[in-house]
Amino acid sequence: MRSRQPRQSVVLISSAKIKLRIQTAQLRTSLSVNREPVLLYWGIGKDILARQEKDGWGTKVIERLAKDLHSSFPEMRGLSPRNLGYMKAFAESWPEEAILLQLVAKLPWGHNVRLIEQAKED
Repeated sequence: MRSRQPRQSVVLISSAKIKLRIQTAQLRTSLSVNREPVLLYWGIGKDILARQEKDGWGTKVIERLAKDLHSSFPEMRGLSPRNLGYMKAFAESWPEEAILLQLVAKLPWGHNVRLIEQAKED
């Protein structure tokens, strides 16, 4: 009577499929983790644009917001006036949420900032 152990090639194929599924899940997780901060930053940028429209030019909306956010969230990074300016530019660059959700939210925030900087240079 022969042993019922799987052949090596069957084990390798099964292992390769499992590894691919794990890698795919890791990629999806990474993309979803990137999505939330990008959507948050876009929303903050939209709020900044609306507040600047309401308050008018020269009212230091970004500087005041950065100071207020820093006092409320002292441990949180990324709420500097410079980064808030990027959030504003980001919202200006991608005004439609549908476009944002389809493509841009899948990129990490640093890549979106780089795209904004490149667009300014061109």
